Amino acid sequence: MALSTANYSPTQKGIVISIPTLVLSVLIAAIMLFFLLSSLSTCSCPSSLQSFNDNNNGGDALDEVDRKERISATKEDIEWIKDQIQANGLHMQDNVLRKGINPRTRAQQLQDLIQFKGISHYEGPESDNHTALPCPGELLVEEHHSNYGEPWAGGRDVFEFLAESSHLSPNSRVLEIGCGTLRVGLHFIRYLSPEHYHCLERDELSLMSAFRYELPSQGLLQKRPMIVLGEDMDFSKFGSRVVYDLIYTSAVFLHMPGKLVWVGLERLVSKLKPYDGRIFVSHNMKFCSRLGSEECNKRLTSLGLEYLGKHTHDSLLFNHYEIWFEFRRSKA
Repeated sequence: MALSTANYSPTQKGIVISIPTLVLSVLIAAIMLFFLLSSLSTCSCPSSLQSFNDNNNGGDALDEVDRKERISATKEDIEWIKDQIQANGLHMQDNVLRKGINPRTRAQQLQDLIQFKGISHYEGPESDNHTALPCPGELLVEEHHSNYGEPWAGGRDVFEFLAESSHLSPNSRVLEIGCGTLRVGLHFIRYLSPEHYHCLERDELSLMSAFRYELPSQGLLQKRPMIVLGEDMDFSKFGSRVVYDLIYTSAVFLHMPGKLVWVGLERLVSKLKPYDGRIFVSHNMKFCSRLGSEECNKRLTSLGLEYLGKHTHDSLLFNHYEIWFEFRRSKA
């Protein structure tokens, strides 16, 4: 039905607007509003707002931070600690028992647990009804932390060196040969995604320490590391398809016959990521050097391995250094 303009007189006082003209005006205004809003949506927003939008729309800002997350301490970190010590007027004192509720050495703590079962405990049949994972007293007083001949804190040094030298990310996969009670492994397990840390360990007592104390006490049970009891360089339990970004062993090859080391390397090559993956061996490489330089290189080449060099890494917390030998898989 056509719109009528019969009711509008050109001689009427005021502004005279026909209905078609009014519709046209509204349409023009709508178009102008559309272009205005479009220009605002593509404008250069303030950096803080743009960052907020990126972070809340799955942008790359947070991902970039995660990818560049620091692992080792910086000079600024060290200076900050020194400043805090100085600001609080702290001085190192003799390491003697301090006053407290019940100050004890590790040996005294263990004796208390054996004799008195701690300050508060359940008696009789009730003793088995309240503890989800009963832990031996030897582990509770952390005697296994003294099994390495050097400070437990050195595990952090090893982790930092290997993780940064191998350019690891949380999605990387790591295999440790001889993880013991997880002095180093704890740091890898915490850093890596669940199930991405594997270990082959031959000592049953060490694994009991890892499973019954270290993983629960460090809140790492949800990381589900695959730690296997085994020896003779048998990696079959880890599966045939897994490929590692880093394979390392700390002081283990020192105590193994050279022939067995070569057997292990032969089995590991196919499990190492070509070119980018790394194998690190600590202390020395007598399994190789005893053969002579020419024969050693010949064997490595036949396995598809390439020797990349020797590294010396200094400890952050105590006067100690470790020597590491680096290898990579040179063939796909």
